[in-house]
Amino acid sequence: QVQLVESGGGLVQPGGSLRLSCAASGFPFDTSVSWYRQAPGKEREWVASITRSNGNTYYTDSVKGRFTISRDNNKKTAYLQMNSLKSKDTAVYSCKVQHLGRDYWGQGTQVTVSS
Repeated sequence: QVQLVESGGGLVQPGGSLRLSCAASGFPFDTSVSWYRQAPGKEREWVASITRSNGNTYYTDSVKGRFTISRDNNKKTAYLQMNSLKSKDTAVYSCKVQHLGRDYWGQGTQVTVSS
């Protein structure tokens, strides 16, 4: 079955960096991958996406220039490199793929930006 497992979250000071990973299994990984986040008391927000075919990347405005999404198709893993982190980036980060018309989500990884 399709599985997505995120890792790499943690506590970091403002201005710091983290790299999140999304390890996929159970399908060919021949699809776009997206990262979302949900802060306490807020709705889930789309953060970034990367296509399968040509690796085009897309970002929400608030993370442009700070976050970088990438993928390693051989490892079936997507990444979210987060630099210059701010307190407002604090959230649970989840990856999502679509396979055979259905959305699949990982369990999420907590990112806390605090001094």
